[in-house]
Amino acid sequence: MNRLLTFGAMLVFAGCASAPVAPIQSPQSRADWSAVEAILGRSGTPQPGNVYKFAFPRSDLDVRIGDVRLKPALALGSWAAFMDMGGGNATAMGDLVLAEDEVNEVISALQTGGIEQSALHNHVFGETPRVIYLHFSGHGEAVVLARTLRAALERTKTPLSPPSGSAAAPELPAAEMDRILGFTGKPNGGVLQYSVPRAERIVEHGMEIPPAAGMATAINFQPTSNGRAAITGDFVLLASEVNPVIRELRGGGIAVTALHSHMLDEEPRLFFMHFWANDDALKLATTLRHALDKTNVKR
Repeated sequence: MNRLLTFGAMLVFAGCASAPVAPIQSPQSRADWSAVEAILGRSGTPQPGNVYKFAFPRSDLDVRIGDVRLKPALALGSWAAFMDMGGGNATAMGDLVLAEDEVNEVISALQTGGIEQSALHNHVFGETPRVIYLHFSGHGEAVVLARTLRAALERTKTPLSPPSGSAAAPELPAAEMDRILGFTGKPNGGVLQYSVPRAERIVEHGMEIPPAAGMATAINFQPTSNGRAAITGDFVLLASEVNPVIRELRGGGIAVTALHSHMLDEEPRLFFMHFWANDDALKLATTLRHALDKTNVKR
């Protein structure tokens, strides 16, 4: 018997007329993820909201947009967020960065182990070589989820030894950018990263999905030259916010590169808008702040 619980099975149970409506649950804290770490070959990082997150940077890929070579922390970071459900069970969500010829082998490996896909698409455009982003979600025994994820990663050229990761501060006016954006950036692998949570409680199938599991607006700055930076990331938006944010981004010269879903059954319904620019870092921060002001940000 497949020990992973699929979303479909959960929906059938929830739809039974005799079944009571379950209260919204939040993931419970988990003290020990050592078995999952042993399978995945690296340590995870505890995040707010009882999320344990694993990073799989695609340092093997040499991807360029124009004359900008993308650092893994800018736009080439596969990741998986584990949330404890008690009794050795977990929910795992994430996003895998893939070369085109890796996509369907990875999908097959995930499906074989009971991890489902929720989106497949681009995040940037004009890159060489092309990269594809595969979003996934699985529910069941934590070690089974980890083995399935490991099997999928082994069908790619993703480096599976623990990453060396550098927290060195990129050459950017970080203090001024923090002031403009209203949030504090964190250096990661030569990139300054901002994570901006929404104010709403986001729920899927009765479980709250914390910002650290991909529900926060992500803004990444990679310095290029002379105070300039390449930026990418994604805004997490309600339908009513999509076009106001587009107008702010385009008014400041930031390209919109994708607009799509990352999940299947979340409440409220969310849209993810990806963007790109290479320009003066402070100018870009100002435009991004104007766009953030069009959203329901938690401050």
